[in-house]
Amino acid sequence: MFSLFAMTETPKIPVYWNLVQWLIQRFSIGETTAAILTLAAGLLSIVIPYLIGSINPAILISTMFYRDDIRTHGSGNAGTTNMLRTFGVKAAVVTLLLDFGKAVIATLLGRFLFGFMGQAIAGFFVGFGHMFPIYYRFRGGKGVACFGIVALVIHPLAFLFILGTFLIVLIGTRFVSLASVMAALIYPMAFRWAAAMTGTEHLNGPNMLMAFLAMCFVIFMHRENLKRIWNRQEAKIDFSKFKKKKKKKEAEEDPPAEDPK
Repeated sequence: MFSLFAMTETPKIPVYWNLVQWLIQRFSIGETTAAILTLAAGLLSIVIPYLIGSINPAILISTMFYRDDIRTHGSGNAGTTNMLRTFGVKAAVVTLLLDFGKAVIATLLGRFLFGFMGQAIAGFFVGFGHMFPIYYRFRGGKGVACFGIVALVIHPLAFLFILGTFLIVLIGTRFVSLASVMAALIYPMAFRWAAAMTGTEHLNGPNMLMAFLAMCFVIFMHRENLKRIWNRQEAKIDFSKFKKKKKKKEAEEDPPAEDPK
């Protein structure tokens, strides 16, 4: 049993990136104990990332600093885009950075515990926790940024494919939701392209399964947005609005000089 999961690692990654494998090799652990360690590592790669993912920065920031709940505004989504539209750029940037941190920590923890298998499991469940957080009655974000950072941790080239797709669609259509869905659709293919271009074998198998599940869940979370796009009711992001806000702020900070006359 343990050999199926713990011993099928590519030698390109040092053994210390798989605690189970290191313990088995270091102490010549028997099959029964190895199977128990494998099961424990698998469960930890599920539970801990899910609990980390359930910590929602958008909800925390909106309630602590704005005395409000982001889920009562706009789309009702507790994510970066809704924070941008509701509370502005600074709130959105902080939300994104905190989402970045939790995705990185959870994914690296899974890799440390259980190698590439743990990385894939943890990567999915940190995103799943973000979408369905246990702390907030399972009402969270849509997982786009979180799964994007998971891709960055697993393979930066795959992340660049995903990010490039997102930006192209966003600039071309100004629909954040459509850009998110298209980035999700390309998610598994981005891993396959990165694997083919770099010869990185660990992107196949468990990580491809994680990418496929992430794609399905992100699209599912955007089902209402897709309906609104079809009905031509979805709001577009207005880039000029942020420029106007910046100019207005600069004018307030540096008012024009009074006429000497």
